[in-house]
Amino acid sequence: MNQRREFLRKSILLGAGLSVSPYELFAYRLPVDRQINLFNIHTGEHLKATYWAKDHFVKSEIDKINHFLRDYRTGDIQQMDIKLLDQLYAIQLIRDTNKPFRVISGYRSPKTNQMLRKSTEGVAKNSFHLKAQAIDINLPGTQLKDLKKLARFLRRGGVGYYPKTGFMHIDTGPIRYWHKS
Repeated sequence: MNQRREFLRKSILLGAGLSVSPYELFAYRLPVDRQINLFNIHTGEHLKATYWAKDHFVKSEIDKINHFLRDYRTGDIQQMDIKLLDQLYAIQLIRDTNKPFRVISGYRSPKTNQMLRKSTEGVAKNSFHLKAQAIDINLPGTQLKDLKKLARFLRRGGVGYYPKTGFMHIDTGPIRYWHKS
């Protein structure tokens, strides 16, 4: 397993100099399990889930991830975008870490998003959180600026950098970048 992980990690890093994007290189079907490790700072819950095993998605594990990334304020659950899970996995793989992502926000219901828009600066009206295509995270042991560089390197969607509040936003929407102090 370690040899496969190292091969994938080096392949992704090599992808920076190839005509193929790093994500495309990562997305090839390789006989490797994909596991993500998460900790929700609001609920105190921890989840380590293998959402891809051998050559297929594991529905029961994806269901656990969907529940974990629910809107904790309302309890609403949505099907998270698999591409978002793949982004998290790629980041863990490249960083060569088993430390859990600290999740600040996953899916947001319209009610929660509206409430946050009234009380918090910078919450988008049509946030990708509403579509279950976004997550706000940080990763212990990784500087936020390095996490931002890595997410931008993957070129798989939006990357918002919030150093003052200590998190980074990634989504599977159009490629774009922003910085909030």
